[in-house]
Amino acid sequence: MSAWSRSLDTAGIREPELRSDYGAQRELVARFRRSAYLAARTLLPRPLLPHVVAATAVMHHGDDLLDTGPEPLRAKAWEEFRRHVREALASGRSTDPMIRALMHTIGAHPRLRDVVEAYLSTADAELEFTGFADEADYQVYLDAYSMPAFLLVGILLAPEGDDGPYRTACRTLIDGTQRLDFVNDLAEDAREGRTGVPARTLERFSVTARDIAAGRASPGVGALVRHQIEAARADLLTARELPALTSSPYSALIVALIDIELLTADAALARGTGLLHGSAKPPVAGALRVLLGARRRARRQR
Repeated sequence: MSAWSRSLDTAGIREPELRSDYGAQRELVARFRRSAYLAARTLLPRPLLPHVVAATAVMHHGDDLLDTGPEPLRAKAWEEFRRHVREALASGRSTDPMIRALMHTIGAHPRLRDVVEAYLSTADAELEFTGFADEADYQVYLDAYSMPAFLLVGILLAPEGDDGPYRTACRTLIDGTQRLDFVNDLAEDAREGRTGVPARTLERFSVTARDIAAGRASPGVGALVRHQIEAARADLLTARELPALTSSPYSALIVALIDIELLTADAALARGTGLLHGSAKPPVAGALRVLLGARRRARRQR
């Protein structure tokens, strides 16, 4: 019996069609970000893994709908998906494998329902995103889209009872990861006619979106990249308090995810203006060391 099958069994997911629904979400998640999936598979207790996979699949699918293709088609696809999820929330039924898995996970983890409803209500911020005028605009985007999207998974790792401090630390983590994503994808986003670096920040370093889209390296671009990565690293380092606020069986996963983000930040900083020609990735050997260390800590906690 495979480790995935054992996870489904321990989570009480025994109906063949439902197991197939969860299996389809596992394939989607593993394709989207292999390192994060491997971390979850290695570090999470088996009963939780299928539920984290189901929530992560919804997050990735929503991001893809909101971010891929011409705006009218994105808006139509997102509205259709949102309607189907809301219908399922009302009726408890769906013909869509992803939504069926999500509904089963909500049944097992009822706190997820409010998070899903909040995400559906505010995720249009990603659909409407064309760039930020200033830092305040960026922070509004975090609250409207990035944080609700993260909590689809984050709520499954939250402590019981008062989770206010946990959510505050999650917000710090998301500020760091989102800022890092935006600077890492600088050139690609600019070529698509938008940039995740606020216009005021670009002006401060005498850089234009046109410079970035054209791949024109300059001292200003180098200084801009360093500034954004250092800001992201500061939040990621502060977010290291998050594992202590997480339900203890899950803290090893949070530690690993933060450390992999820090490795990505280091790789992006080393790449510098080379980010104008492609994103940086964490070194494979470093990521494996992080996972092995986190697995040892997880075993000691059990």
